Amino acid sequence: MQKAIIGKKVGMTQIFDETGHVVPVTVIEAGPCVVTQKKTNEKDGYAAVQLGFEDIKEVKLSKPERGHLSKAGVAFKKHLKEFKLEKAAEMNVGDEVKADVFAKGDHIDVTGTSKGHGYQGAIKRFGAQRTPTSHGGGPVHRHAGSMGSTSTPARIFKGHIGAGQMGNEQTTVQNLIVVKVDPELNMIVVRGAIPGPKGGIVYLKNTVKTIHVAKGAAGISNNPQKASARVNPQKASARG
Repeated sequence: MQKAIIGKKVGMTQIFDETGHVVPVTVIEAGPCVVTQKKTNEKDGYAAVQLGFEDIKEVKLSKPERGHLSKAGVAFKKHLKEFKLEKAAEMNVGDEVKADVFAKGDHIDVTGTSKGHGYQGAIKRFGAQRTPTSHGGGPVHRHAGSMGSTSTPARIFKGHIGAGQMGNEQTTVQNLIVVKVDPELNMIVVRGAIPGPKGGIVYLKNTVKTIHVAKGAAGISNNPQKASARVNPQKASARG
């Protein structure tokens, strides 16, 4: 991965682009993050850096956490996350990573913890269909219904939909576009929604998707045999 940063979800809003279209965006308070630990190939077998985000009082940290951050000689941080960056070998403990590590137009992946919805049934959790509410349906309109076959295999296959805990799990939204970056306000604005509630911690990193750059329209061919070169004079678009 080329670049990454830790941030906090502020909320959603909308802005207008250059053409006047409304764009739904999410505002993220990204950084500043401090390098709290450095991993090297010689010592650890891989190259990576650990970033710390959001200051916290010393009394709110455990003794191992205080010792870890005191050894690094940096301010006490609430959130720590390790990233295997390509330029990790060039970074040192105490270096600061700000929002301007990303730029407008970058494609990023955002990882966070989705909103927890508690224990939910199959209809809300998986979008299952309820039974008809008339003609004696009984008190089973929102039940999961039949789940297994007969004596063969005589069991329910793993992964079958059912009631259970909904949300509150790590989720990644890929290939979001950075719309705006403000280093002074530690703000990154991305197009679309990201996981988690307001105030939730998120991790931003460059996308793993392959970005295909549009090469423009094909244009009109000079070959008279091709349909794109034949112009129908009866059409309004052909009459000047």
